Amino acid sequence: MKKECVILGIETSCDDTGAAVVNGDGHVMGDALNSQTSLHVSMGGIIPPIARDLHVANIEQVVTSSLQRANIKVQDLDAIAVTVKPGLALSLRVGLDHALKLVRESSKPLIPIHHMRAHALTARMMKKINFPFLVLLMSGGHCLLTVAKDVDDFVILGKGQDEAPGDTLDKVARRLKLKNLPQFEKMCGGAAIEQMALKGDPTTVDFPNVMTQWSNCNFSFSGLNNSAHRFIKKSEEKYGTPADGIVENAPDICASFQYSILKHLAKRLQRSLLFCDMNQMLPKERILVLSGGVASNQFLRSGLEKVCSKYDCEFVCPPPELCTDNGIMIAWNGVEKFKRGRDIMYDPFNVKVEAKCAIGEDITEQVGQLSIKPDRIKLI
Repeated sequence: MKKECVILGIETSCDDTGAAVVNGDGHVMGDALNSQTSLHVSMGGIIPPIARDLHVANIEQVVTSSLQRANIKVQDLDAIAVTVKPGLALSLRVGLDHALKLVRESSKPLIPIHHMRAHALTARMMKKINFPFLVLLMSGGHCLLTVAKDVDDFVILGKGQDEAPGDTLDKVARRLKLKNLPQFEKMCGGAAIEQMALKGDPTTVDFPNVMTQWSNCNFSFSGLNNSAHRFIKKSEEKYGTPADGIVENAPDICASFQYSILKHLAKRLQRSLLFCDMNQMLPKERILVLSGGVASNQFLRSGLEKVCSKYDCEFVCPPPELCTDNGIMIAWNGVEKFKRGRDIMYDPFNVKVEAKCAIGEDITEQVGQLSIKPDRIKLI
């Protein structure tokens, strides 16, 4: 296995333009990021053509800045890694086109990257984590429970059935009109709810549990979203909230809604750990890696860490800046692949982007067939 290498990573799967240079030891030599969050918050959500145009406007500067900060030229790289799946097709195309341009100019190989696998493996840059290990990925577009068996070998235990948690948090934040408060004006919905929840009581609103009739590890957040919308409407009517105002009990709603999401996540994490035990899928010293943008939420982190403690499972979560989309995770995934000699493409001009692409083999039905009933755990 090769050790010495220097990889450029490019990330444009959604609304952040990221680039980074990482070496074989996991040292970040230079990185740069342009976030579109504040603009999309002001527009009420991500609009793909606008996201694409902003990537086009910023990608040259972002990549150049990461190379300059690393004090390295493209010719000195060993390879160029770029996200090609899954994500917004229009956004992915911008990153791939720029990577191919650099490949043409430098004759360096391309390493195509799966966005969700990159999220899952970021923690291996921070500390030594041996395969296999359990991963819970939570973001604006995905929610997955998976066992990482190798850098390109994953098994899906649970997956989202409708909305992703980040999307649901954004929708509830918009319904609460949190962006009308100055402190939340440019903040994504999930972060705004987390901050507002600090002033609330998570036991005030008893949002219903969802998917209780199925004993699997799959996720559903649309029902929670609908319940929250109905409760917000009733609260606004109760308190006579003006059209552009924030309902009086917003902190309690935010805190309780976060708690409902935590309970949903925790039950499936418990079930996945029990399933892995029954099928000897993890080593004796088990590890859970929590990643994805929603993993930045400290309340959810704390609760899921309690689940891991109950099951003698080590809890590992990258710092918030590495949970959200970034070029570092793409470069690091490129490093891992380069060391193993996998997906190193010297003639990559037929590579296509894929808006949808599973992270690995789906065994979610097998999980459900066992009807595993986890014990209750005190989460707060």
